[in-house]
Amino acid sequence: MRLWLLGMAGLLLPATALAQEMRPPRALSFEGAATLVSDYRFRGISLSDGHAAVQGTATARHRSGAYLSFWASTLDGFGELGGSNLELDLYAGVRHPLAGGTLDVGLLYYAYPGSSGGDFEFFEPYASYSHSFGPANAKFSLAFAPAQDALGGNSNFYAAADLAVALPATPMTLRAHAGRSHGNTPLSPTGDYLEWQFGADLVWRGLTLGVTYVDTDLSAAEAISAGAAREIVAPTIVLSLTANF
Repeated sequence: MRLWLLGMAGLLLPATALAQEMRPPRALSFEGAATLVSDYRFRGISLSDGHAAVQGTATARHRSGAYLSFWASTLDGFGELGGSNLELDLYAGVRHPLAGGTLDVGLLYYAYPGSSGGDFEFFEPYASYSHSFGPANAKFSLAFAPAQDALGGNSNFYAAADLAVALPATPMTLRAHAGRSHGNTPLSPTGDYLEWQFGADLVWRGLTLGVTYVDTDLSAAEAISAGAAREIVAPTIVLSLTANF
Protein backbone atom coordinates (compact mmCIF):
# COMPACT_ATOMS: atom_id res chain seq x y z
CA MET A 1 0.00 0.00 0.00
CA ARG A 2 2.79 2.38 0.91
CA LEU A 3 4.51 1.78 -2.42
CA TRP A 4 1.23 2.39 -4.25
CA LEU A 5 0.72 5.73 -2.46
CA LEU A 6 4.26 6.82 -3.28
CA GLY A 7 3.69 5.92 -6.91
CA MET A 8 0.47 7.93 -7.07
CA ALA A 9 2.22 10.90 -5.47
CA GLY A 10 4.95 10.68 -8.10
CA LEU A 11 2.31 10.90 -10.80
CA LEU A 12 0.29 13.71 -9.19
CA LEU A 13 3.15 16.06 -8.23
CA PRO A 14 4.36 16.71 -11.82
CA ALA A 15 0.74 17.28 -12.89
CA THR A 16 0.23 19.76 -10.03
CA ALA A 17 3.45 21.62 -10.91
CA LEU A 18 2.39 21.75 -14.56
CA ALA A 19 -1.03 23.12 -13.60
CA GLN A 20 0.65 25.85 -11.54
CA GLU A 21 2.91 26.80 -14.45
CA MET A 22 -0.07 26.94 -16.82
CA ARG A 23 -2.11 29.10 -14.41
CA PRO A 24 -2.50 32.60 -15.94
CA PRO A 25 -0.86 35.50 -14.09
CA ARG A 26 -3.00 37.58 -11.75
CA ALA A 27 -4.99 40.26 -13.52
CA LEU A 28 -4.02 42.88 -10.92
CA SER A 29 -0.74 43.55 -9.13
CA PHE A 30 0.07 46.14 -6.48
CA GLU A 31 3.27 47.92 -5.50
CA GLY A 32 4.25 50.84 -3.33
CA ALA A 33 7.10 52.72 -1.70
CA ALA A 34 7.83 55.13 1.13
CA THR A 35 10.63 57.70 0.81
CA LEU A 36 12.38 60.23 3.01
CA VAL A 37 14.18 63.01 1.10
CA SER A 38 16.37 65.82 2.39
CA ASP A 39 14.68 68.26 -0.04
CA TYR A 40 11.63 67.87 -2.30
CA ARG A 41 12.71 69.21 -5.69
CA PHE A 42 10.03 69.40 -8.38
CA ARG A 43 11.65 69.89 -11.76
CA GLY A 44 14.66 71.43 -10.05
CA ILE A 45 12.72 73.79 -7.74
CA SER A 46 12.36 73.12 -4.00
CA LEU A 47 8.78 72.76 -2.81
CA SER A 48 9.84 71.95 0.75
CA ASP A 49 11.83 75.17 1.28
CA GLY A 50 15.05 73.16 1.43
CA HIS A 51 13.73 71.01 4.27
CA ALA A 52 13.20 67.27 4.49
CA ALA A 53 9.99 65.75 3.12
CA VAL A 54 8.15 62.47 3.53
CA GLN A 55 6.77 60.89 0.36
CA GLY A 56 4.78 57.80 -0.54
CA THR A 57 3.37 56.09 -3.59
CA ALA A 58 1.08 53.15 -4.43
CA THR A 59 0.18 51.68 -7.82
CA ALA A 60 -2.34 49.13 -9.06
CA ARG A 61 -1.45 47.56 -12.42
CA HIS A 62 -3.58 45.46 -14.75
CA ARG A 63 -2.00 42.86 -17.01
CA SER A 64 -3.39 44.81 -19.99
CA GLY A 65 -0.90 47.59 -19.16
CA ALA A 66 -3.40 49.97 -17.58
CA TYR A 67 -2.59 51.39 -14.15
CA LEU A 68 -3.84 53.70 -11.40
CA SER A 69 -1.40 55.38 -9.06
CA PHE A 70 -1.06 58.02 -6.40
CA TRP A 71 1.98 59.87 -5.11
CA ALA A 72 2.08 62.20 -2.09
CA SER A 73 4.61 64.51 -0.46
CA THR A 74 4.74 66.93 2.42
CA LEU A 75 5.37 70.57 1.48
CA ASP A 76 6.84 73.68 3.05
CA GLY A 77 7.64 77.31 2.22
CA PHE A 78 7.11 78.08 -1.47
CA GLY A 79 5.33 74.75 -1.89
CA GLU A 80 2.64 75.55 0.69
CA LEU A 81 -0.13 76.61 -1.62
CA GLY A 82 -2.64 78.60 0.39
CA GLY A 83 -1.63 76.87 3.61
CA SER A 84 -1.73 73.29 2.36
CA ASN A 85 1.16 71.14 3.55
CA LEU A 86 0.48 68.20 1.25
CA GLU A 87 0.70 67.47 -2.47
CA LEU A 88 -1.31 64.54 -3.80
CA ASP A 89 -0.75 63.44 -7.41
CA LEU A 90 -3.23 61.04 -9.02
CA TYR A 91 -2.26 59.12 -12.19
CA ALA A 92 -4.21 57.06 -14.70
CA GLY A 93 -2.42 55.63 -17.71
CA VAL A 94 -1.42 52.68 -19.82
CA ARG A 95 1.96 51.13 -20.66
CA HIS A 96 2.45 49.28 -23.93
CA PRO A 97 5.45 47.60 -25.60
CA LEU A 98 6.62 49.52 -28.66
CA ALA A 99 9.65 48.94 -30.93
CA GLY A 100 11.54 47.04 -28.26
CA GLY A 101 10.80 49.64 -25.59
CA THR A 102 7.82 50.84 -23.55
CA LEU A 103 5.37 53.63 -24.33
CA ASP A 104 3.61 55.17 -21.30
CA VAL A 105 0.67 57.55 -21.82
CA GLY A 106 -1.57 58.98 -19.12
CA LEU A 107 -3.17 61.85 -17.26
CA LEU A 108 -1.86 63.38 -14.02
CA TYR A 109 -3.94 65.42 -11.56
CA TYR A 110 -2.12 67.61 -9.03
CA ALA A 111 -4.15 68.10 -5.85
CA TYR A 112 -3.38 70.09 -2.68
CA PRO A 113 -5.84 69.02 0.05
CA GLY A 114 -6.60 71.81 2.51
CA SER A 115 -5.32 74.60 0.26
CA SER A 116 -7.20 77.89 0.33
CA GLY A 117 -7.02 81.39 -1.09
CA GLY A 118 -6.86 80.44 -4.76
CA ASP A 119 -7.02 77.78 -7.45
CA PHE A 120 -4.05 75.42 -7.27
CA GLU A 121 -5.15 72.05 -8.65
CA PHE A 122 -4.65 71.20 -12.32
CA PHE A 123 -4.42 68.42 -14.93
CA GLU A 124 -1.38 67.48 -17.00
CA PRO A 125 -1.41 64.82 -19.76
CA TYR A 126 1.96 63.08 -20.20
CA ALA A 127 3.75 60.57 -22.40
CA SER A 128 7.12 58.83 -22.20
CA TYR A 129 9.11 56.25 -24.12
CA SER A 130 11.83 54.13 -22.52
CA HIS A 131 14.26 51.64 -24.03
CA SER A 132 16.99 49.48 -22.52
CA PHE A 133 20.42 48.94 -24.05
CA GLY A 134 22.21 46.30 -22.03
CA PRO A 135 22.70 47.73 -18.52
CA ALA A 136 21.52 51.20 -19.64
CA ASN A 137 17.97 52.52 -19.84
CA ALA A 138 17.05 55.73 -21.68
CA LYS A 139 13.75 57.55 -21.21
CA PHE A 140 12.24 60.56 -23.00
CA SER A 141 9.26 62.34 -21.46
CA LEU A 142 6.78 65.02 -22.50
CA ALA A 143 4.09 66.71 -20.41
CA PHE A 144 1.66 69.43 -21.47
CA ALA A 145 -0.57 71.25 -19.01
CA PRO A 146 -3.29 73.14 -20.95
CA ALA A 147 -4.43 76.58 -19.82
CA GLN A 148 -6.15 76.37 -16.42
CA ASP A 149 -6.97 78.75 -13.58
CA ALA A 150 -4.23 77.28 -11.39
CA LEU A 151 -1.70 78.13 -14.12
CA GLY A 152 -2.83 81.73 -14.51
CA GLY A 153 -4.84 80.91 -17.60
CA ASN A 154 -1.70 79.86 -19.49
CA SER A 155 -0.31 76.51 -20.62
CA ASN A 156 2.98 74.83 -19.70
CA PHE A 157 5.18 72.43 -21.67
CA TYR A 158 7.83 70.19 -20.13
CA ALA A 159 10.32 67.88 -21.88
CA ALA A 160 12.94 65.69 -20.22
CA ALA A 161 15.52 63.00 -20.93
CA ASP A 162 16.80 60.45 -18.41
CA LEU A 163 19.60 57.91 -18.53
CA ALA A 164 20.23 55.19 -15.93
CA VAL A 165 23.15 52.75 -16.05
CA ALA A 166 23.34 49.75 -13.73
CA LEU A 167 26.94 48.94 -12.87
CA PRO A 168 27.51 45.22 -13.57
CA ALA A 169 28.09 42.98 -10.53
CA THR A 170 27.25 45.84 -8.14
CA PRO A 171 24.05 47.07 -6.42
CA MET A 172 24.65 50.58 -7.79
CA THR A 173 22.94 52.53 -10.59
CA LEU A 174 24.16 55.85 -11.98
CA ARG A 175 21.59 58.42 -13.17
CA ALA A 176 21.51 61.58 -15.30
CA HIS A 177 18.54 63.84 -16.06
CA ALA A 178 17.88 67.05 -17.99
CA GLY A 179 14.57 68.89 -18.36
CA ARG A 180 13.18 72.07 -19.91
CA SER A 181 10.02 73.83 -18.73
CA HIS A 182 8.30 76.47 -20.86
CA GLY A 183 5.23 78.58 -20.13
CA ASN A 184 4.31 81.74 -18.27
CA THR A 185 2.92 79.78 -15.30
CA PRO A 186 3.87 78.98 -11.69
CA LEU A 187 5.54 75.85 -13.13
CA SER A 188 8.05 78.02 -15.02
CA PRO A 189 8.79 81.12 -12.89
CA THR A 190 10.62 82.91 -15.71
CA GLY A 191 8.57 81.47 -18.56
CA ASP A 192 11.44 79.19 -19.62
CA TYR A 193 14.18 77.42 -17.67
CA LEU A 194 16.45 74.38 -17.65
CA GLU A 195 17.09 71.91 -14.83
CA TRP A 196 19.46 68.96 -14.53
CA GLN A 197 20.45 66.22 -12.11
CA PHE A 198 23.24 63.69 -11.62
CA GLY A 199 23.03 60.94 -9.06
CA ALA A 200 23.46 57.36 -7.93
CA ASP A 201 21.31 54.74 -6.21
CA LEU A 202 22.54 51.92 -3.97
CA VAL A 203 20.19 49.01 -3.22
CA TRP A 204 20.61 47.07 0.02
CA ARG A 205 18.12 44.56 1.47
CA GLY A 206 15.03 46.17 -0.05
CA LEU A 207 16.17 49.71 0.69
CA THR A 208 17.42 52.20 -1.89
CA LEU A 209 19.80 54.95 -0.82
CA GLY A 210 20.06 57.80 -3.32
CA VAL A 211 22.30 60.83 -3.64
CA THR A 212 21.54 63.44 -6.33
CA TYR A 213 23.02 66.75 -7.39
CA VAL A 214 20.21 69.11 -8.51
CA ASP A 215 20.60 72.46 -10.27
CA THR A 216 18.78 74.91 -12.58
CA ASP A 217 19.67 77.94 -14.66
CA LEU A 218 17.34 80.10 -12.53
CA SER A 219 19.02 82.89 -10.55
CA ALA A 220 18.36 83.97 -6.98
CA ALA A 221 16.88 87.25 -8.30
CA GLU A 222 14.40 85.31 -10.44
CA ALA A 223 13.34 83.24 -7.44
CA ILE A 224 12.81 86.36 -5.34
CA SER A 225 10.80 88.01 -8.12
CA ALA A 226 8.51 84.95 -8.08
CA GLY A 227 7.85 85.57 -4.40
CA ALA A 228 10.12 82.83 -3.06
CA ALA A 229 13.40 82.48 -1.21
CA ARG A 230 16.55 82.28 -3.31
CA GLU A 231 17.42 78.88 -1.79
CA ILE A 232 14.65 77.11 -3.73
CA VAL A 233 16.67 77.30 -6.95
CA ALA A 234 20.17 77.03 -5.48
CA PRO A 235 22.21 73.95 -6.44
CA THR A 236 21.99 71.24 -3.81
CA ILE A 237 22.66 67.63 -2.92
CA VAL A 238 19.49 65.64 -2.22
CA LEU A 239 19.70 62.49 -0.12
CA SER A 240 16.91 59.92 -0.22
CA LEU A 241 16.02 56.63 1.43
CA THR A 242 13.29 54.47 -0.14
CA ALA A 243 11.61 51.30 1.11
CA ASN A 244 9.66 49.33 -1.50
CA PHE A 245 6.77 47.03 -0.68
